[in-house]
Amino acid sequence: MSRAFVGIGSNLDGPGAQVRAAIEALDGIAGTRCVAASRRHRNPPMGPADQPDYVNAVAALETGLDPQALLTRLQALEAAAGRDRSGRRWGPRPLDLDLLVYDDRQISAPALTVPHPGIAQRAFVLVPWAEIAPDWRIPGLGRVRELAAALDGAALTVEED
Repeated sequence: MSRAFVGIGSNLDGPGAQVRAAIEALDGIAGTRCVAASRRHRNPPMGPADQPDYVNAVAALETGLDPQALLTRLQALEAAAGRDRSGRRWGPRPLDLDLLVYDDRQISAPALTVPHPGIAQRAFVLVPWAEIAPDWRIPGLGRVRELAAALDGAALTVEED
């Protein structure tokens, strides 16, 4: 089994509920098990400011799927939640699932880049990730804990149930 981390985000259609449902759905992917999930964090949108705040979390998965097959399943979950990929870049969405890392692999393919690009500058990914795997080494970047500490996470607030 391989270890993968998935970033989860939503800012439409009940974002907190969307993130909770996504964590359950990740655990339901055949050959995959969700072994940990961070708390949910609310934060301002990255990109266009004329949209609602996001709710984000990170989930740790054990999977027998290869990276491309896992990405395909993540995109199917997004589509099932109503994600429309024809909209503007970084625009509002009911569900966004990003394959952040897959074991210690570095992948550069037309449809998949791992580690996920820009990860080292995204507090809304690194702060939740540090809750569940602070010592994970992101290939080519360093430990999650150290990367998270280097960012300003002041804009993030923990979502309560």
